[in-house]
Amino acid sequence: MTTHDTEIREPLFDFLEGQFEKIRILEEKTMGKSRADVVMVTEEALYGIEIKSDADTYARLERQVKDYDKYYDFNIAVVGSSHALHIEEHVPDYWGIITVELVEGELDFYVLRKPAPNPKVSWERKLELLWKPELASIQEKNDMPKYKNLSRAAVAEKFAERIEKGRLDEELLRRQVSEVLFERDYTTAAQMLAEYRKGELQKKIETETDPYKRAELMIEQASRRGSFKSRGKRNKRRKR
Repeated sequence: MTTHDTEIREPLFDFLEGQFEKIRILEEKTMGKSRADVVMVTEEALYGIEIKSDADTYARLERQVKDYDKYYDFNIAVVGSSHALHIEEHVPDYWGIITVELVEGELDFYVLRKPAPNPKVSWERKLELLWKPELASIQEKNDMPKYKNLSRAAVAEKFAERIEKGRLDEELLRRQVSEVLFERDYTTAAQMLAEYRKGELQKKIETETDPYKRAELMIEQASRRGSFKSRGKRNKRRKR
């Protein structure tokens, strides 16, 4: 019987929970020009997981492998039984491989090869997975400057520079990234990002010396506050 991606996911997550002490599963995360089927967060690292069911082909896998290798500490290919004999030809030898087949009406998972540390992971790419407030919280934990005028990508480069110069412990940073992803709450994401942006705008107002630019920032702040109040009124009406 042919296995499909949607049938594999939930049983796979149960299997992974049995393999690791503590995990969090994030699905369908953008990475470069590809999309990771699954990101598994453990306390020490991030795992990229690509699912190739019996219904899938290897057509896009070469490009996907390159993208996974930029973002995750470890990578795993989960494949249907029809791919089990040839998957090793299509992924690097440091990728883990889990095979899945239907046995007596249930999906059975087997670890064909355990993953080894990914030698190509890039901190600049990995930190793209974090929201800006999450990145800011890690900067604060490591007594780093706030880099108010830098983009998220530029701040990620600052982290990479510190690691390269031995000023930041790589293992510590991996654990900190996992910690913020364990704590991520999608239900409050919009509010968190809005509060972060509001705080950043207030800081710009307080430090701006040009009176005209400061006035423009204050107008922007007032406009945002008005927008938030309108949203609040609409939400109250919905509750009725």
